[in-house]
Amino acid sequence: MVDPNAGRQCRSDQWRDYGLRRKIHIGIDEKTLEVQAVEVTTRNVGDASMLPELLNQIPPEQDIGSVTADGAYDTRKCHDAIAARKTHAVIPPRKNAKPWKPTSAGAIARNEAVNASRYLGRAIWRRWSGYHRRSRVETKMHCVKLLGQSLMSTDFDRQVAEIQIRIAVLNRYTALGIPVTEVVG
Repeated sequence: MVDPNAGRQCRSDQWRDYGLRRKIHIGIDEKTLEVQAVEVTTRNVGDASMLPELLNQIPPEQDIGSVTADGAYDTRKCHDAIAARKTHAVIPPRKNAKPWKPTSAGAIARNEAVNASRYLGRAIWRRWSGYHRRSRVETKMHCVKLLGQSLMSTDFDRQVAEIQIRIAVLNRYTALGIPVTEVVG
């Protein structure tokens, strides 16, 4: 089973600035809800190509229990990058997914997800795999947007710095306190 306390989740979203669109890709720690990896790209860069870059921002000695991402990340490159970090991928296979040739650890893990999804059905697979936890990164992206949806800088490098400052501020707010829910009764 996936370790829910050490998971990482990835998300990307588009930002508009001066008629151009920028995409922000984030990876969060599921336990602390802090953004641990961030990349800013132009709109023509695909989401899946950024996952290895996000994983490289997390120190190699830091354990990653699982990586949860949406179906856009169901690529060989993503599965291989996740397998290289010796972690578990929670990525829903595409609806028309066919098993890959088992040439790498990522392909073998993905084939297991395809078989499980076919056997259980997509809805049950999502509940069984813990895919619903991806909503936490959606919430974190919403929090990033609450700090402002437009960028003040016109230079790309300064825009990257501006977003990184916003992420640092958001992480500080997160570190100040996360509500703890306890069962009463």
